[in-house]
Amino acid sequence: MKFLDQVIAELEEAFFYTKESKNLYRFVIEAAEKPLIEHVLTRAEGNQLKAARILGINRNTLRSKIKKLGIKVK
Repeated sequence: MKFLDQVIAELEEAFFYTKESKNLYRFVIEAAEKPLIEHVLTRAEGNQLKAARILGINRNTLRSKIKKLGIKVK
């Protein structure tokens, strides 16, 4: 978990240099969500149901996030 601690610390540092530094939680989640979903989809070989299970979210929620974040599915 040291890696995650380091990533969060770097995101926190970047957060304070943004013009709208009001919500650290949202800033970190938005920074991590797209790459996380892309990585899991790759590991699941594009299978959205499998990816949703790995992420612990409903497949419709995953599809909504894919669309919202502009993720290309193979």
